[in-house]
Amino acid sequence: EVSLAAKYEGEYLRINHPQYQEKYKDSGSQLCTVLARSFADIGDIIRGKDLYIGNKKEKLDLEKNLQKIFGKIYEELKNGKTNGKVPENYYGEDGPNYYKLREDWWNANRLDVWKAITCNVSGSHYFRRTCSDDTTETQDNCQCIGGTVPTNLDYVPQYLRWFEEWA
Repeated sequence: EVSLAAKYEGEYLRINHPQYQEKYKDSGSQLCTVLARSFADIGDIIRGKDLYIGNKKEKLDLEKNLQKIFGKIYEELKNGKTNGKVPENYYGEDGPNYYKLREDWWNANRLDVWKAITCNVSGSHYFRRTCSDDTTETQDNCQCIGGTVPTNLDYVPQYLRWFEEWA
């Protein structure tokens, strides 16, 4: 579900980026940067760190849904190949929010989410060299040849990203 949502978010941003550029001519935000910011926001939502309040009911419903989803993942881990050892010892005190599990899930799946959000991109590069230990640029699709995520914005606190984005 997350990758599908990221795919549609990326498609929406790609299609609407020219209008954004027209409206905010001095922003200089390239498509890969816009996608990286949205990718980071998705990471914050998954990990329960999203600061944006927006519609309180929608946010509460989303959080409850995430707790339910990660509760199921926890139960699958507990009853799966690990024989309950790793999840019970590591995630035993984590419910009902499952923040540790959500963080681990994000770390394990962030590349797939990045690939999904950038899957329909062509002709765009990240604004600086971020691939191969910051020595090479992204391909024309905002992706690194080596199969890494070219941004670490998802590890920058959201309020600091907002300062940079909206300053």
